Amino acid sequence: MTTRQHTVRQPEVRQDKVRQSQVHTQLGRAAVRIFAANQRMNQVLVEHLDSAAWRAKPTAKPPGTTRKNTTRSIAAIFTHMHNVRCKWVRLTAPHLKVPRQLNRVHCTPQQARAGLAESAARCAEMLAEALGGCKDEGRVEKFLRDGWARPWPVGVEMLCYMLAHEAHHRGQVCMLAHQLGFPLPIAVTSGIWNWEKLWKECGWPGGPGCDC
Repeated sequence: MTTRQHTVRQPEVRQDKVRQSQVHTQLGRAAVRIFAANQRMNQVLVEHLDSAAWRAKPTAKPPGTTRKNTTRSIAAIFTHMHNVRCKWVRLTAPHLKVPRQLNRVHCTPQQARAGLAESAARCAEMLAEALGGCKDEGRVEKFLRDGWARPWPVGVEMLCYMLAHEAHHRGQVCMLAHQLGFPLPIAVTSGIWNWEKLWKECGWPGGPGCDC
């Protein structure tokens, strides 16, 4: 490589690093907002759920079997979601304050909402430190989803895994409420797909994709 080529290449390398840093920061900010919208969906479900459905369980056994019905109650599902978040934070970002776990037997809807809000805040901090967008970015380098699992390098996969886990259990909640005879209003089940509204409720009026 000639001296001239080397001189020309150095600014290009610096520009590439700047672009990569900007993309990293944008990804981190987007991840925080996406998880906040995800959390808002959970809160909407708890807010509009009939109180009679909170601890109820289907009485019918699985067809063709005589085994005991082990279906989780809606209370148990939401406490599980919170407790799994606490595990993610404890294993992945132990320097953050890990929220207290919830007891699925005694947890009330109000306690679940408060607990989910706290664990969502810690998860948002963890995502920002892992994916960029805060002064401590880069502090989280590996994502551990469970004690037995192989650590993943932080990236989009981390966010996708977290969202998939929560979406799976939200689907269970909606289905179980319907089976118990307490279906959630259509405005609620369709409202969790109105991302523009969710973003505004989280404090970002520009909606998805807008950095405002």
